[in-house]
Amino acid sequence: MNPDLKKLQPYPFEKLSALKAGCQPVVEGHIALSIGEPRHEAPAFVLDAIRNNLDQISNYPSTKGSLALRTAITSWLNHRFKLPEGALDPERHVLPVTGTREALFSFAQSFVDHDEDSLILMPNPFYQIYEGAAYLSGATPFFYNTVKENNYLPDFDAIDEATWQRCRIIYVCSPGNPTGSVISRQQFIKLIDLSKKYDFIIASDECYSEIYFDENDPPAGLLEAAEECGNREFTNCMVFHSLSKRSNLPGMRSGFVAGDARLIKAYLLYRTYHGCAMPPVHQVASTAAWNDETHVRQNRELYTEKFNSVVEILKPVIDVSFPDAAFYLWLNTPIDDETFAKDLFAQQNVTVLPGSYLSRESDGINPGKNHVRLALVAPLEECITAANRIKQYLQTLN
Repeated sequence: MNPDLKKLQPYPFEKLSALKAGCQPVVEGHIALSIGEPRHEAPAFVLDAIRNNLDQISNYPSTKGSLALRTAITSWLNHRFKLPEGALDPERHVLPVTGTREALFSFAQSFVDHDEDSLILMPNPFYQIYEGAAYLSGATPFFYNTVKENNYLPDFDAIDEATWQRCRIIYVCSPGNPTGSVISRQQFIKLIDLSKKYDFIIASDECYSEIYFDENDPPAGLLEAAEECGNREFTNCMVFHSLSKRSNLPGMRSGFVAGDARLIKAYLLYRTYHGCAMPPVHQVASTAAWNDETHVRQNRELYTEKFNSVVEILKPVIDVSFPDAAFYLWLNTPIDDETFAKDLFAQQNVTVLPGSYLSRESDGINPGKNHVRLALVAPLEECITAANRIKQYLQTLN
């Protein structure tokens, strides 16, 4: 057995189930705000594309993906991140993947030299897949804290030179899970400069990039920052995008990686052996999804309505505001986060995720402690009911 498997910690939802075990809520009607699984309706035209192309299930898929899909992805990237025409080549710069989770995990295994004492850097709190990716690639995870005092953004200046010298890959997540904070173009450019100096790869998880609240101010992305600073080969830059959140298609397992053509070529070789090609019918449906923006704008409107309602209800009893983007509220709790989550469930039948389950002790602190994550994925009325129940619980604490 691979000894690195023993380094993997239980997934946050395993810990949450253990925390809630034996609790008997006194309020009827459970509301789950713990899992970031989109619950808005999937676009009808995407479902039609699946139904109308089921005959393709009899064909082996191409690991590289169809040209139509890669062209749709490239066109979307060019438009969304204001890249000049021709900046991205669908033959060289894009590779479809079966969801960003799978790609974020397997990517590290392609680019870590087992003969080196490598670090993989990741935000703290984080998406736990980054940690598992580091361990199973043979590297050591290094957690850089994102704390309230810095608007939950990374402070790249606080990372010392010795750490950068050992860094092979840095994971960044923008908009952040669980914090919702957005890294600016200027911060991305600083990180690109560091990657050139110390020769590490930037793996930018941008799967929440299409959930934001100002149509005139979408979150920045790594590729547009690379273009702005003259890195037109996207050297050391890889972005990860998904249809799960953008298009409410988590079960379709459809996303892509894009960026440095040299890295794409090597990762394609890995994936050819890995056997993780997207089914042909999903490639057709994904092409349709990337080619349409109407359903994405409608999706944002639904989230904005929920945030407006929930923030307004909670404001009188806790410090809360809109995140920069994404569909999470990252609440700083007045008591220990595990106690908060357990008692909220017992008293109000609402499940939230303790922040300490999404972070590790680093530099003397656990930055997720005394926070909880609320995923506003439920229908509007459920979110409103949950917010009122949380308000009642907070009032008992006061």
